[in-house]
Amino acid sequence: MSLVAVPFYQKRHKHFDQSYRNIQTRYLLDEYSSKKRASTQSSTQRSLTQHSSAKTASSQSSTRGTTTCRLCAKRVSASEEEELENENRYKSLVASYGEAKRQRFLGELAQLEENVHLARSQAREKLDKYSLQHMMEDKLAWEKHSFEERMSRAPEILVRLRSHTVWERMSVRLCFTVQGFPTPVVQWYKDGSLICQAGEPGKYRIENRYGVHVLEINRANFEDTGTYSAVATNAHGQVSTNAAVVVRRFRGDEEPLYSVGLPIGLPLSSVIPYTHFDVQFLEKFGVTFRREGETVTLKCTMLVTPDLKRVQPRAEWYRDDVLLKESKWTKMFFGEGQASLSFSHLNKDDEGLYTLRIVSRGGVSDHSAFLFVRDADPPVTGAPGAPMDLQCHDANRDYVIVTWKPPNTTTESPVIGYFIDRCEVGTNNWVQCNDAPVKICKYPVTGLFEGRSYVFRVRAVNNAGISRPSRVSDAVAALDPVDLKRLQAIHLEGEKEIVIYQDDLEGDVQIPGPPTNVQASEVSRNYVVLSWDPPSPRGKDPLMYFIEKSVVGSGSWQRVNAQAAVRSPRYAVFDLAEGKSYVFRVLSANKHGLSDPSEITPPIQAQDIVVVPSAPGRVLASRNTKTSVVVQWDRPKHEEDLLGYYVDCCIAGTNQWEPCNHKPIGYNRFVVHGLTTGEQYIFRVKAVNAVGTSENSQESEVIKVQAALTVPSHPYGITLLNCDGQSMTLGWKVPKFSGGSAILGYYLDKREAHHKNWHEINSSPVKERILTVNGLTEGSLYEFKIAAVNMAGIGQPSDPSEHFKCEAWTAPEPGPAYDLTFCEVRDTSLVLLWKAPVYSGSSPVSGYFVDFKEEDSGEWKTVSESATPNRYLKVCDLQQGKTYVFRVRAVNASGPGKPSDTSEAVLVEARPGTKEISAGVDEEGNIYLGFDCQEMTDASQFTWCKAYEEIADEERFQVHTEGDHSKLYFKNPDKVDIGTYSVSVSDTDGVSSSFVLDEEELERLMALSNEIKNPTIPLKSELAYEIFDRGQVRFWLQAEHLSPDANFRFVINDREVSDSETHKIKCDRSTGMIEMVMDRFTIENEGTYTVQIQDGKAKNQSSLVLIGDAFKTVLEEAEFQRKEFLRKQGPHFAEYLHWDVTEECEVRLICKVANTKRETVFKWLKDDVLYETESLPDLEKGLCELLIPKLSKKDHGEYKATLKDDRGQDVSVLEIAGKVYEDMILAMSRVCGASASPLKILCTPEGIRLQCFMKYFTEEMKVNWYHKDAKISSSEHMRVGGSEEMAWLQICEPTEKDKGKYTFEIFDGKDNHQRSLDLSGQGKKGNRGKVIGGLPDVVTIMEGKTLNLTCTVFGNPDPEVVWFKNDKDIEQGEHFLVKMEQSKYASLTIQGVTAEDSGKYSINVKNKYGGEKIDVTVSVYKHGEKIPDITSPQQAKPKLIPASTSASA
Repeated sequence: MSLVAVPFYQKRHKHFDQSYRNIQTRYLLDEYSSKKRASTQSSTQRSLTQHSSAKTASSQSSTRGTTTCRLCAKRVSASEEEELENENRYKSLVASYGEAKRQRFLGELAQLEENVHLARSQAREKLDKYSLQHMMEDKLAWEKHSFEERMSRAPEILVRLRSHTVWERMSVRLCFTVQGFPTPVVQWYKDGSLICQAGEPGKYRIENRYGVHVLEINRANFEDTGTYSAVATNAHGQVSTNAAVVVRRFRGDEEPLYSVGLPIGLPLSSVIPYTHFDVQFLEKFGVTFRREGETVTLKCTMLVTPDLKRVQPRAEWYRDDVLLKESKWTKMFFGEGQASLSFSHLNKDDEGLYTLRIVSRGGVSDHSAFLFVRDADPPVTGAPGAPMDLQCHDANRDYVIVTWKPPNTTTESPVIGYFIDRCEVGTNNWVQCNDAPVKICKYPVTGLFEGRSYVFRVRAVNNAGISRPSRVSDAVAALDPVDLKRLQAIHLEGEKEIVIYQDDLEGDVQIPGPPTNVQASEVSRNYVVLSWDPPSPRGKDPLMYFIEKSVVGSGSWQRVNAQAAVRSPRYAVFDLAEGKSYVFRVLSANKHGLSDPSEITPPIQAQDIVVVPSAPGRVLASRNTKTSVVVQWDRPKHEEDLLGYYVDCCIAGTNQWEPCNHKPIGYNRFVVHGLTTGEQYIFRVKAVNAVGTSENSQESEVIKVQAALTVPSHPYGITLLNCDGQSMTLGWKVPKFSGGSAILGYYLDKREAHHKNWHEINSSPVKERILTVNGLTEGSLYEFKIAAVNMAGIGQPSDPSEHFKCEAWTAPEPGPAYDLTFCEVRDTSLVLLWKAPVYSGSSPVSGYFVDFKEEDSGEWKTVSESATPNRYLKVCDLQQGKTYVFRVRAVNASGPGKPSDTSEAVLVEARPGTKEISAGVDEEGNIYLGFDCQEMTDASQFTWCKAYEEIADEERFQVHTEGDHSKLYFKNPDKVDIGTYSVSVSDTDGVSSSFVLDEEELERLMALSNEIKNPTIPLKSELAYEIFDRGQVRFWLQAEHLSPDANFRFVINDREVSDSETHKIKCDRSTGMIEMVMDRFTIENEGTYTVQIQDGKAKNQSSLVLIGDAFKTVLEEAEFQRKEFLRKQGPHFAEYLHWDVTEECEVRLICKVANTKRETVFKWLKDDVLYETESLPDLEKGLCELLIPKLSKKDHGEYKATLKDDRGQDVSVLEIAGKVYEDMILAMSRVCGASASPLKILCTPEGIRLQCFMKYFTEEMKVNWYHKDAKISSSEHMRVGGSEEMAWLQICEPTEKDKGKYTFEIFDGKDNHQRSLDLSGQGKKGNRGKVIGGLPDVVTIMEGKTLNLTCTVFGNPDPEVVWFKNDKDIEQGEHFLVKMEQSKYASLTIQGVTAEDSGKYSINVKNKYGGEKIDVTVSVYKHGEKIPDITSPQQAKPKLIPASTSASA
């Protein structure tokens, strides 16, 4: 047996063996052993070798001694001794070196063994310690567990929170002490909201020292007023404590009673009975959405206790954190139990979080909600919204700075600048201040008139146009605020004092001193604002200032305001060169002169100091309510002079961004309201400053709009269902709000009446909403409260129930029904559900009576006289908009039992967007009922019922829910499935629906299901035929889709045909096309054609019947196409002869030829006689034309076009006669009617002729003449006729009866073409222009005399008079003088007649109705000559001029 003891750790841990030792150490030991064995063997071998050599030497010496002499032997022995000595010396050196090496190695090995031994002992010591420690930990863990089990207890509060009332800016410490095991986890809440230290760094400090928990509120402000709660929780329970913190505003030495809002000016009452007001809000304003220009009122109704007339709490309205006051935009009202804030004209300036605070000495009650104001419609589509928040700063005598905030341009193009307008108060004249748009949201307005007040507005500009103007700013006066500072009061004797300017004390100062402290108060890329202090002394006279600038290094000064002096110690310098540095100086002046210049400013360069901010950081979106989301983001890295942020949202997958806020918000957290429940959104943020808008931030993660996860609300409706004297059975209703998570169970507490302490009933949550409480004392009164629990924690407990007496129920009637719920609330009906009573009485329950009444009525009505056997009932014929309550009474053989608790009030009105169950069949042929609900939360569940009993039959039904859609599938639909199906969605506002599946609907669904499960192959087209140009007949059909495994067959007259020369069959499965081509279609092919298709389970067939007339049609068409094909092998007509009418009203015969060659002969024939044409057609162009001008009956006949060559011939025939000829006349009428001229008048010796000119006219055209809408027939008085160029109507001997409107009409077979003329006022001698008399036909005159030709003219209207000489116009001058007096006396005077004046003179008198022309022959003879013999002059005879002829005719 080995004496080496096995270490204890090897006994306990079997996996420990020699492998725990160091591997390197083991290697060194092996190497040392092998070297030691090798050295031992070498030393042994060396000793043996030395011993043998010694023996050999001795034997040799003895031998030599016998043969040599002594001298020689002596020499030999000496040399041998020397060699032996050398050898021995060498061996000794080798031995000493080996020994030294061995000793060194042995030393190293000894040191290594010592190190290994030390490492081994240390490792063994550590392992021993580890083993002992592990053993102790196991023992302590077991003892700790048993100790914890003995020590475990629920949290218990020893010292509760205490309420505090403090002044603003004071710190508050809330303390409480709690004990429990395990150590409870404490969370702090304010008004039900969890306090997060990271949310407001430095605001809260939370500590825990030895069970004392402290919440410290640093520098409390008015908003910190509220109820603070501390909740301590461990595995065994939860407790809470709360206290109120009221933060008051310090009012100095003001009378404390003023804090209750007493009216100033009323005497204080000596006795005030109440110093505290209890304010309870009844109705609150919610989140509101409006547009610019609309009106809105935010109102809260409240109950103020006590209601005192002279003493009321104070109502304060805040927008964000700014206290509001009444203005022309807002009106406030407080009294009569309500507080309201009204807006007469909304602007985006009004957007924000509005808070109503009711302040009294007892504390503060408040309510907040957001008002969103969207942009009004822009004046130009695509223009930006209006700027907002217009402010005026640094106003002076002639200068003011205007600032504003930019609009959100999510849906418009970016803003490129702004226009600033000003208007003097009292006028309505707006003046634009800047010529070019300003790119930043700040602008110095100059040129104001001192003492006048101004208002301002701003308009934004982008590529689409200019926005609406912003809200008008508050009025600002152009005054120097320093003027008031220069006033000084001097006290005189007594109580008198006078007020003077400091200038009066300066003495007689004439020229002012130079301004001081000249500096650039604002620098931008567009301008530099200089400011300075007035000179001292300044003098009594009004001051003016002049500004000079100089480019650095130039040495020259340029006056900036040379045109107008500046009266304010501020001035904006524009038109500075970009990139250059300037220095400035200012000079003051008055009426006495100009001061010395001020000190020169440091170099200033016009540049933007503030740049566009960088984009905000990460954007996080979290749930808030069913219609809102909380959006948070990291502030941008560069947030210089930020004005706020704009938040945009987009429905996921649409990329259509919409603005969430229309006014910049100043904090990096925003609640986006007005979202669609269940929809998915993405958010982004951009930062805004005066320079512009940053880039958009990164988009947030997609978030679905649902309520945030919180603890559930309290259960309610605790009802006693049964009692046997030692136990009670309780039931209750589900909390109205689950907190967004499924309810995991309920905790119940009990206590006897008049006892203070509550005792828990169940330590683990109860999942069902019914529980029997045992261990009760008979005859005692008990009350109960219940709390629900979900993933977020335990909710608030319910209110204590009424006192239930523990005594056994023995009544024969049944107990009360319980858990009354409503579903399917519509405009006039609802469905009431309940559960059967736990106590059934002496006999089973046989039915139920349902009673109802209006909420404020006192009389119950029974829905039906007979009891319903079901535990549900649809109540109809209710009044829409009314509120009802219900109760249920169970009935057994003994009669009706105790009624249930009265249900909660329900408003009979359908919810907006109510959806119903839909029935359908899916792609696999499964019948289902489907329902959608967009208001779902994570805790929502679909519950399907049949006859309002939850479906649990998995053999007949299957429920499939995905997202907000749920389906109930019927596995084996049958008549037993007929009935009423309903669905309800938990954790919603009563979303539910029902569907009656009757026999007819079930049959429809089953038929549709059968079609899907036994499918037919859908066809794009049924079996049809097509005839090719060679006379081939193609039969074809096309399926929607065919798989590669699909098969088919063609059947003709019940006989299957296969692919062959006569029946060419093919199928393209990729396109679903199946076809069969027959080369020769004959009379034997009459019959029925069928195609049968099968593709897996799907089948289909299509037939085509070609019998009788249908077959003959196909056969004739096939024969025709075959013959056409043969015809087209030679020259042929691609288009046969046809005709049209040209714009010149010529009939054109047209045909198109094809397949011609140079030898092909083309001819025109009329009635088989060659028709000669000027030129032969060009057959290469393929178009042949024959023009027939001025078509008439002589053109009747048969026209032929022939083609012929060695390959064959073709003929095309067109007969012009009958219907064809009539159609040609109508077509010509259409062209002529469209181009017909207006009616013209021609005066003839017979009377008046009305003429209409056309391109061509023939009597065969359908024309009519009308007089006063009466058709005119040709007669002696009115003759109708025409020529090739015109149609006319001759009115012979016109009379008054012939006056009126005349119409010429030509009909083209479709339309009527008309031309009209009014002849009112015309007769034979009508009102045409004419010469009444005065002119002879011949005039003889001597040379040098003056000739005067005078006549009287007449006409209506007044005629135009023209004189001619030898049919040429007479040019007026000193020789010829033409006059027209009183519109009726026309004269021609020739001064100094000469021989050249002889000739024919004519006067032409004409108006629109016609006229006359008279010729006079003038003969001139010289003085002394014999007067020519002429006949006595006669009255000149006029010649008529028709209205259609020119004046020169």
